[in-house]
Amino acid sequence: MNSTLIQMTLLMACGVGWRILKPAGLTAEHLRHVLTTFVYYLLLPAMVLDVLWTADIGLQSFHYTILGVSCIFFAMLCSWIIGTFFKFEHKRLGAMLLAAAFPNVTYLGLPVLEQIFGSWSRSVVIQMDLFATAPVLFTIGIIVVRHYGEDPSEKPQSTLSFLNAPPFWAAAIAVILNLNEVVAPVWFTGFLQKLSAAVVPLMLFSLGLALNWRSVTIRNGPYVMPVILIKLLLMPVFAIALAGYLPMEGKYKAAAVLDMAMPSMVLGVVFCDRYKLDSAFYAMAVTVTTALSLITLPFWHNILINEFIK
Repeated sequence: MNSTLIQMTLLMACGVGWRILKPAGLTAEHLRHVLTTFVYYLLLPAMVLDVLWTADIGLQSFHYTILGVSCIFFAMLCSWIIGTFFKFEHKRLGAMLLAAAFPNVTYLGLPVLEQIFGSWSRSVVIQMDLFATAPVLFTIGIIVVRHYGEDPSEKPQSTLSFLNAPPFWAAAIAVILNLNEVVAPVWFTGFLQKLSAAVVPLMLFSLGLALNWRSVTIRNGPYVMPVILIKLLLMPVFAIALAGYLPMEGKYKAAAVLDMAMPSMVLGVVFCDRYKLDSAFYAMAVTVTTALSLITLPFWHNILINEFIK
């Protein structure tokens, strides 16, 4: 685990270094936009198709949904209670709900779980994302940010418009091929695997580009503490307790729970910018929880090994 995190940290550090040095005059924001678009429209769909085509899709997929959705709602409830009790202003509370509830299941979860558990964990990450995290984010999540922020569009898009996206089209095709027991040609499988191989390093590098230490301010410190408590402590505890009741093999429980223990997702800053939430606070939450996850993830990994695998 420690060796894996060192490798992950070095890749993210490359992104942080690029943000500081700006080689060839390319800013971190511009480069991150290009890389994430490339990953989202080509590399990630290729990985989704490669993994779900041969994955064990069935009742266990429903268990991933139960675990992921329940954890997100639990974290949102905790955030709402704290924010309401301490009377956080709406724009900060909206950002807090996103930061505390939605983990970085793909951009950090995928490389970490794959290195720790092996290639089989790709299926866990992708199903946790596509069958749990993403549907809640693009439905309930959008409703929340619209409520606490400002919707800049005169005709807001449907909350189900996220389904018209490359990863979800790839997932739909893969599930159809999987359930109909269509065998992928060897040459096509090799093609998908080569595209998939680039996802992890580019995701980690992009994550490093997104980390902005200038966003870490003393003023936002007290407001970030609840996010740290919920995201890195309470949510994993709740996930462990819930996973104990789900009829899944121990290694799949461990991988799914560790995915829920990831720090705040980077994508949330896009929602904060669009809906006029507290973007500076959210950026600090992402940066701080990502840094602290280098300590908390080994801790939760040891707990999960003893709890579910032994």
